[in-house]
Amino acid sequence: MGEPDIDKEDLFIEAVEAFSDNKLDEAIEHYKKALAVDPNYEDALHGLARAQFDSGKVDDAISTAKRLTVIDPDDPLAHTSLSMFYQSKGLIEDAEREGNTARVLGWEQDLKKGTS
Repeated sequence: MGEPDIDKEDLFIEAVEAFSDNKLDEAIEHYKKALAVDPNYEDALHGLARAQFDSGKVDDAISTAKRLTVIDPDDPLAHTSLSMFYQSKGLIEDAEREGNTARVLGWEQDLKKGTS
């Protein structure tokens, strides 16, 4: 009945293992394959952005992190990553804006946890 479904989790695990072995290009390819299965797979997007950044593909990392903030505008890690990526390019105002957004979102999440 056709090909078996490709498991995004397996692809993600392969990406994480490649990343941990400092095989960044391989990690990037595995993250992209996982994203081909599920374009909104946030864990894979986080990993992809970090692998892109670590491999010197800062503009790609920024694009990936921006995509995360569109999918989940309340994700503090996405904004923290964007802040770090902007800072590495000397875009201080953008870095500070994203850092502030991440802090506020973190505080809001902490407050929600405290009232639950």
